[in-house]
Amino acid sequence: MEKTTVEKRDRGEISPRLEIGRPNRLEIYKLSQYGAFLRAADGGEVLLPNAYVTPETVPGKIVEVFLYHDSEDRPVATTERPTAMLDEYGLFTVVDYRSYGAFVDWGLPKDLFVPLSQQKEYFRIGEKKLLRVCRDERTGRLYATQKLGKYFVRKMEGLKRGQEVELTILAKTPLGYKAIVDGRYEGMLFADDLFETLKPGDRRRGYIRKVRPDRKLDLSLRPPGQEAKRTEAVERILEALNAEGGALPLHYKSRPEEIRDRLGISKKIFKQALTRLLEEGKIELNEEGIRRCGV
Repeated sequence: MEKTTVEKRDRGEISPRLEIGRPNRLEIYKLSQYGAFLRAADGGEVLLPNAYVTPETVPGKIVEVFLYHDSEDRPVATTERPTAMLDEYGLFTVVDYRSYGAFVDWGLPKDLFVPLSQQKEYFRIGEKKLLRVCRDERTGRLYATQKLGKYFVRKMEGLKRGQEVELTILAKTPLGYKAIVDGRYEGMLFADDLFETLKPGDRRRGYIRKVRPDRKLDLSLRPPGQEAKRTEAVERILEALNAEGGALPLHYKSRPEEIRDRLGISKKIFKQALTRLLEEGKIELNEEGIRRCGV
């Protein structure tokens, strides 16, 4: 009796239907010489090839798999996860190029196709490209696109200053870095607000600094309160340099007590402010401490 109860509960957890490009919870229906056949609640079946079959793969068990099309365009299941799934963004390596499109490695046996019409520039083998995984509504097959603009949501209702968001770095620009926000919006991280080197495909937790009238977002990698403290620290360092004739005996390795006694700020905020001033070319730094440029 207990076994029947468990089976009924498990069956209720399986995916209602097979969905290409996303995780599916499916029941192992039967085993064959080719692998295990899995099925969804509506009876749809898909093969999990022998490469992913283990001793624990037994009829009646529920497994989570990713579905895509194999080299013969048949739906197939895998227990592996690709670089990105349907409607997600990822950094992919170009592994082949043909007259009609390119192929990129996304961590599965069959490479992901990028049609020529979905490329903004020439793809070279070995290059890494930030792409979005899409599904052809007519054939159901997955493909990738480099043309991301049409997928960004322009309605900003509900977004507010200080809101925590997930960022995917899109591209470097003269102003800083374009970023994809929560997989839906477009935003900008400005160079003068950064203290680390970023590259396309990097993922970071960030914060909204401003919702702009042009339906884009100004972003920061630090909470608004911390950003305000850093700006105040920059001003304090500059004021102290002016008062001391353009030089201060402080540097990255100074003791926290020294920094707090002279400037009234923490060492962490001091280091962030120091990096910003160096990047802006306003100070010089040596073993003796800080000097204002031109002094």
